[in-house]
Amino acid sequence: MRTRHIFLLFAWAAVAAAQPPRLRAGTVITRTVTLPPGRYALASEDAGHPALVIRGSNIDLDFSGVTLTGAWPTDGDPDRFTGLGVLVDGGENVTIRNLTVRGYKVGLLARHTTRLRITGSDFSYHWKARLYSLVEHESLVDWMSYHHNERDEWLDSGAGIYLADSDEAQIDATTIVQGQNGLLLARSNGARIWNNTFSFLSGIGIGLYRASRNTIMHNKVDWCVRGYSDGFYNRGQDSAGILVYEQSGRNVVAYNSVTHGGDGLFLWAGQSTMDTGQGGANDNVFYANDFSYAPANGLEATFSRNAFYGNRIDECWHGVWGGYSFDSWIASNRFANNVEGIAIEHGQDNRITDNTFDRDDTAVHLWRNPIQDPGWEYPKRRDTRSRDYDVSGNKFIRNKTALKIHDTQNVRLVNNTFTGVETIATLTGDTRNLGIGEEIRVPLRLRETIDVTLPRPLPGGLDAMLPDDSPLRNRRSIIVDEWGPYDWKSPKLWPEGRSDAVPFKLRVLGPAGEWKAASARGATIEPSSGRVPGSLTVTPSADPIVDIDLQLTYRGDRVTSPRGSVVAAGAPYTFGYSRYFVPVDWQIQWFAFDPSSSPDKDAEAFARLLKGSPVKTERQNRLDFISGGELTAGVPRDRVAAVATGQVTLPPGAYSLRTISDDGIRVWVDDALVIDRWSVHESIVDTALLAAGAHRLRVEYFEATGFAEFRVEIVKGDTRR
Repeated sequence: MRTRHIFLLFAWAAVAAAQPPRLRAGTVITRTVTLPPGRYALASEDAGHPALVIRGSNIDLDFSGVTLTGAWPTDGDPDRFTGLGVLVDGGENVTIRNLTVRGYKVGLLARHTTRLRITGSDFSYHWKARLYSLVEHESLVDWMSYHHNERDEWLDSGAGIYLADSDEAQIDATTIVQGQNGLLLARSNGARIWNNTFSFLSGIGIGLYRASRNTIMHNKVDWCVRGYSDGFYNRGQDSAGILVYEQSGRNVVAYNSVTHGGDGLFLWAGQSTMDTGQGGANDNVFYANDFSYAPANGLEATFSRNAFYGNRIDECWHGVWGGYSFDSWIASNRFANNVEGIAIEHGQDNRITDNTFDRDDTAVHLWRNPIQDPGWEYPKRRDTRSRDYDVSGNKFIRNKTALKIHDTQNVRLVNNTFTGVETIATLTGDTRNLGIGEEIRVPLRLRETIDVTLPRPLPGGLDAMLPDDSPLRNRRSIIVDEWGPYDWKSPKLWPEGRSDAVPFKLRVLGPAGEWKAASARGATIEPSSGRVPGSLTVTPSADPIVDIDLQLTYRGDRVTSPRGSVVAAGAPYTFGYSRYFVPVDWQIQWFAFDPSSSPDKDAEAFARLLKGSPVKTERQNRLDFISGGELTAGVPRDRVAAVATGQVTLPPGAYSLRTISDDGIRVWVDDALVIDRWSVHESIVDTALLAAGAHRLRVEYFEATGFAEFRVEIVKGDTRR
């Protein structure tokens, strides 16, 4: 009898071991298993409490049909998503197949894992910040910074996949869209990243930090962008398709489509190089990529040595921005319709050869600035003259200016051709030893430290490029709303020109189909039906408060909503446009103060300032100022203060008073202080609840130095986070 009990015990244990674990928040998987299909809502508050943990070595997990979602509804505001979906905790030879993860701050984090493979998976629709830039002007709140990541600070900006100290990974056939950041590698080397789609992100598509010897090929990394509004501003706000940062070297980036990024490529040597003058993000090879339609730079590569060969760069502000680049080779690239094709300040020993410049305003611009940032150690420790260029074998076609050279010595021009060029060269400052042919021999350093063997396509590699005849091959196809770039997979209404014009026009964008008006509050629209693409005209009602809400019904091609829901072709899909604006009769007094009476440090001096005579008095129906110079005409660029008072009456409902400030701001509602950020700071958002009814408003603001932003607005609902 006892023998039979022992046999049954072992049989039960064997069956239990073969069963997949029941997925619940905090489940730990330590062996190869196939999980039952299903949608699992697993909450995670933070990265320290992942929804799912994979721990061990030689594990092969097939998640076909499995979707993990965070606790917050995935169709809700993505800036409320929290936590970590999957933690791969150490080990080696872990394979994750066909996993879908939605609605977390970070989809997957791997730490100290060697030879991790992620294939056929989807880490889309994760956290992203709400953006505050408007159609007419940007907000400084939306600018990003990636300068520090030794403690994985990048995790604070979210990611679909984040690899930390994890070498020899392979990521393939995986999708990350509609979050802030796609795939980020920190101190992770030797990865192969290929045949993926990391697109329509509001931050970075692929980011490297101290990550070297990685191969990035055949990927779609398009529309990783913020800080752009067609016809108004093109800032990029440090978004980029590919980010190569802080001592990341010897990476190969080839055959990728990296269009419509804030920058296509953003490469920076790193703070350690700025502090010591040594190192750099060096010896990377960028070959046969498309870096077109960047609001800022197709390629930005600074303080480093790299090779750029055979890339396409159309319709950017700068095709290449190469500040302080040295020993770099820019060869056989195609530049077209950029403001400047190649722009390099303080560059040295660079070769610009066999490129085509077609209709760029200025094809090549080389110069030295008379003053460099006094806080940089780099120019104190290195020779930073602009010097020693080989510009040869290039074709200049229909440029306004082919060569603009200032304070740059030793430039050799060999075998270049000029067709339909208005001005071949403008030379200013010290341009000694500029010669044609062999008149000047420019010393070229041997490139012994970089392998410029051009990579061949990988077997099975995808053609990632946008077709030449795509209607999206232009910068006008960049549409950025409060949640990032529009992906053209659902119908959308977007202003054609200013959003506050009366009347104003909306573009009807998206997949081919037909639309008709379902409802219109606070405005009339004309026509009431039409086709996509198309347009309509909106005439607001005469009410003082602008409260417009338009709802349209679409039928046509298959739709994927901005939150990832799919609507079959021919089925109805509702989309719309809203605008809310409460005008206030603001009476504004502007004051100038000196450094000795800084408002945040000397309350008595500020009180005396407000009793004096203002430098300007004006009336506006909104408080919305942003500038790197004068906030408004007739006031100083720096050390300026303002006091604004007004009254408002709000109809029944819930409201928030929202401010964006750089620097100090404080707001009183009916003599009660509701917002108090009275300090020198970069742009930041503050909110306070505001009840319906009549209110007296008072705002005090000051700007110390530098960029300034001063916005006060009333919005519907409780916007506190």
